[in-house]
Amino acid sequence: MSKYKLIDLTVDEARLQRAVRRAKERNIVIPTFAEMKNPKLIDESVKKQLKNVGLWDVNPLNLFRITWHNEPVEKGGGFGGVNYIELPEQLTGVKAKIVVISGKWFPTGAHKVGAAFGCLVPRLVTGQFDPTTQKAVWPSTGNYCRGGAYDSALLACDSIAILPEGMSQERFEWLKSVAGETIKTPGTESNVKEIFDKCWELRRSGQDLMIFNQFEEFGNYLWHYEVTGSAIEEVLRLVMNERSHFHGYVSCTGSAGTIAAGDYLKKLFPKCRIAASEALQCPTIYQNGFGAHRIEGIGDKHIPWIHNVKNTDVAIAIDDEIPMQWIRMFNEAEGLKLLKEKGVGSDVIDKLSWVGISGAANIIAAIKYAKYFELKENDVVVTILTDSISMYESRLKELNEERGAFDAFAAHEANARYFDGINIDYIKELNYYDRKAVHNLKYYTWVEQQGKTYEEILAQWDDDDYWTDITKHTDEIDELIKAFNKRVKEA
Repeated sequence: MSKYKLIDLTVDEARLQRAVRRAKERNIVIPTFAEMKNPKLIDESVKKQLKNVGLWDVNPLNLFRITWHNEPVEKGGGFGGVNYIELPEQLTGVKAKIVVISGKWFPTGAHKVGAAFGCLVPRLVTGQFDPTTQKAVWPSTGNYCRGGAYDSALLACDSIAILPEGMSQERFEWLKSVAGETIKTPGTESNVKEIFDKCWELRRSGQDLMIFNQFEEFGNYLWHYEVTGSAIEEVLRLVMNERSHFHGYVSCTGSAGTIAAGDYLKKLFPKCRIAASEALQCPTIYQNGFGAHRIEGIGDKHIPWIHNVKNTDVAIAIDDEIPMQWIRMFNEAEGLKLLKEKGVGSDVIDKLSWVGISGAANIIAAIKYAKYFELKENDVVVTILTDSISMYESRLKELNEERGAFDAFAAHEANARYFDGINIDYIKELNYYDRKAVHNLKYYTWVEQQGKTYEEILAQWDDDDYWTDITKHTDEIDELIKAFNKRVKEA
């Protein structure tokens, strides 16, 4: 057993009493991890009440919609199977089965609301975080601070959202109505250090606050390991048959929460590979590189503390121009017309609005992965759509203003170059020492700048229990959630 306590579950009784009183005042009931994984376990009275609640409403009942199983409607939906798309060869150009699961149907329109839940709730139900006195701080490159501000609102906590000033306007507009305060930091997608610097400034300000840094919070890792991992497993059981081979899981690294689902999948399918994708303009894993890019929401120029690099098999760098062309193809009339002419069915066409910029990058990486490993029709690759085009309508408008209308000529050009032209460049299979070199990059961010210890960064690489022990917390957290809810009910 590792000596490191990655999620502290020590109870502070005095603060816990105040948290219970606040939950009683606001009629808050908190779902367990088990209920997020399997909504069939949710009480029927909650399901009945949700019939009158919109998916994005700031209503504590929507805590129960932090699941991959929401009915794909904007109001009153129940629960069903995981929302996913099986992409056809006419779109991907490969015979392998590429499957994507959709984050659009979470509250806030992105799965990051779950990652934020995984960070906040363990501290709330132990009394470590006091919603009556403290502010919850959410540093992010976009969707995570939105999810954190939303969870904070549902749990009656004040919040501060931090994100780069260059992120899409949709994020800022929505935060105005939910976050207590929004702080814009310099730069865009890859300016993560500036976010961390702002966190240190807040720590020194004397305010009573708690910072939930997704890049180091193991609640982020655990939520995706348990909830996203099990959702992907469910989809795999549906799309695979006795001849199928689950070959790989592909994810932009981002905060390294989503990619943690790969650790779960590797336990079930030991021969599968985990592929980390990133922007070619900022190839941190692929080439220890740096730079700015346009794939919003995948924060980079460092290796997150919670990334289990030793379990990552492949690095794939994506030219950020490709997903920008993809979102135009998927959302402009001439692009959709061409896809239909190529034989893409209406069942898929109707769901292409589920694909945001990072989702497009993930699909492109999955195609490159399938081509690199020469996958056949029985091979299966899975990836994630973090959010949808609803977060990037302003980007589509900007592209049209910069480049002109996406007419038939532009659609055919994009298809030839950015769809049919996808190849196997900028892919690296990571051997033992490649992975160790990437892991060592953590030192400069986390030990030198963020206060982690030299001993722990060694343990992340050398101690096999370090990454497996965290998954033992899930049942304990669920018991704490149940005890919290019981105290609220009896208060």
